[in-house]
Amino acid sequence: MQHFQQALQLKVIMQAQYAPCVLGLDLGTSSVKVVLLDAVSRAVVHSQTQETKAEVSSLDGEQAREQDVGKIVSALHYCIAAMPKEHLRRVTRIGVSGQMHGVMMWKSQEGCKWQMSETGLTFQPVETSHLVTWQDGRCHHEFLATLPQPDSHLNLATGFGCATIFWYLKYRPQVLQTYNVAGTIHDYVVAALCGHDKPLMSAHNAASWGYFNTKSGTWNLQILKDSGFPICWLPIIMESGSIAGKTTHEWCGVPEGAEVGVALGDFQCSVYSCMSEKTDAVLNISTSAQLTFALPPAFQPPDQPNPSSSVAYFPYLDGIYLAVAAALNGGNIMSTFVGMLKQWMHEFGMEVPESIIYCQTINSALNVDQTDLGVQATIFGERHLPGQLGSITNISPSNLSLGQMTRALCRGIIENLQAMLPCQRLVESGVRRIVSSGSALTRNQVLRQELEKIFTLPIVYKETVDSAVGVALVMIDRK
Repeated sequence: MQHFQQALQLKVIMQAQYAPCVLGLDLGTSSVKVVLLDAVSRAVVHSQTQETKAEVSSLDGEQAREQDVGKIVSALHYCIAAMPKEHLRRVTRIGVSGQMHGVMMWKSQEGCKWQMSETGLTFQPVETSHLVTWQDGRCHHEFLATLPQPDSHLNLATGFGCATIFWYLKYRPQVLQTYNVAGTIHDYVVAALCGHDKPLMSAHNAASWGYFNTKSGTWNLQILKDSGFPICWLPIIMESGSIAGKTTHEWCGVPEGAEVGVALGDFQCSVYSCMSEKTDAVLNISTSAQLTFALPPAFQPPDQPNPSSSVAYFPYLDGIYLAVAAALNGGNIMSTFVGMLKQWMHEFGMEVPESIIYCQTINSALNVDQTDLGVQATIFGERHLPGQLGSITNISPSNLSLGQMTRALCRGIIENLQAMLPCQRLVESGVRRIVSSGSALTRNQVLRQELEKIFTLPIVYKETVDSAVGVALVMIDRK
């Protein structure tokens, strides 16, 4: 019996040594993450993260948010080079995700060049613009009001790819004369790996650009053409989760001929990484907060957006939509509170590190079970209620302690989410538990306590949600 078990263990080890691997890439706003997954066990074999430090200044001032594409690609190659070569040689598929909404431009057939480096063949950006990210604020409300109404159920906003191109058409037309194609940063990486002349784009990213109808899976070509938009720049649409092509070169040890998936949205991939059951809702509270769940296959979004709705409907996979409450207020509320306390102490001549202030606020709140102090924790507004800022109510001499204020703040953060997507709606939609993660929840026990009081469904805590792992799992699961 012992010999049989030893032989079985040896067989498992041998299979693992030769099992195919899948590479997951996530090109985020501030960092790049690469993971290697065993395609059989689905286990993470190796992971690597690198900050991009790609922010660049713009002549258009602080509202502009641009990044150096070369630095993003360098961070990607740094991560790939850190992977074990014996595993890279077994990569059969590559999944790519990244920050949605943003746009970069390049010259077809001239967007990159391949060259030999210490780690093998790599591609380098050539004839590309900066990446204009989702954080770009140049498309102010007055400018957006001049644009044609999209045929889409999603609202148009600043930082969306098509809106950004419209802005360049009006204010920087000379910049556009240099290029003839456009896409997200992750669409660009897929095009470089596969040698595509024209980028391909999933519904995830197309919906995030604006002027895309998710029901028909098509761009609003006539609307855009009538407004002078360069429709020849629009990427070719592919089904989310499909294969975009194959690597045309050996890449840092990844074999030529590995299949590459069409680039997906980082939000959808982060959900895929932790939504193990269709009846799960997923909550992430980091700087901001997102609560989402998958809708039934028969669900179709409305024809037009409802600006006053707190819930948006994002395309997911296989025709399914996610109902998403994306709050602008999350962990940034506590960060602002701590920053305020630090500034007050500074004005009294005391210098206390924010880490100590944060710990003390949490410890004080843990000694307070409840408070009648009320905090409307929406100091950053919300997309559906931009004019509703924060407020404090029911102030009395007995509820002004640090602990009561901190607990009221944490409750206010959760109450805002509850107002946007009530727990009752989750229950009525068949949700059985909430899978929760994010740095703000991980380090704040008071926030977790308030979450469990207000959302009565079972709550499971995970340390992180991971878009790189999510996109790799999508590639494993697609046949």
